Amino acid sequence: MTVVTPSVTVLGQGSASATPDLMRVTVTVEVRRPDVAGAFARAGVAARAVSAALRDAGVADADLSTTGLGVQADTVWQENHGQKVVGYLASSTLSVTLRDLSDPGRVIADCVAAGGDDVRLGGLDLGLADQSDLLARAREAAYADARAKAEQYARLSGRALGAVLEVTETPDAPGPRPMLRAMAAPASDASMPVERGESTVAASVRVCWALA
Repeated sequence: MTVVTPSVTVLGQGSASATPDLMRVTVTVEVRRPDVAGAFARAGVAARAVSAALRDAGVADADLSTTGLGVQADTVWQENHGQKVVGYLASSTLSVTLRDLSDPGRVIADCVAAGGDDVRLGGLDLGLADQSDLLARAREAAYADARAKAEQYARLSGRALGAVLEVTETPDAPGPRPMLRAMAAPASDASMPVERGESTVAASVRVCWALA
């Protein structure tokens, strides 16, 4: 005869937050010229100027990565003539990771000034270089939440919590997500203020306790 051990299984959830310590920015140089060589050459000049400005601001070579490079025809539609090539568009895209966030607006402003009218700013992503400590805190909060629920259920059923029988981290917990909080990086007159906010990591755990 199988003896069933009385138990209680609950789902605990927890989260932990921290101020982001790195920023990823996409910088694109786009140049239109009548000829391919002219467009490509000018794009190269602007791209080198942008990279130099970022290095002067302290960005390491490992945090600069060219993620796109292209040249294409620039066309317009003309009645009775169809598509007509009026020039060429050369572009270069740079992925930048900023680890010193004391004044990211100034670094971006210097980057834009170096490339001039040829610069286009793309996505901006705030995050954490190392999430392990934050995730550990979130797990601790999730386990504490699970234990509090289990203790309540045990008390309601006239029992006490025994040994832990099973612990499973559920995969449906949301990953790091931004939470808005006013924390503007210092900004000079020429730079754009950047709101750093908070990054939050969530954890979810399923725990089964024996009931004594």
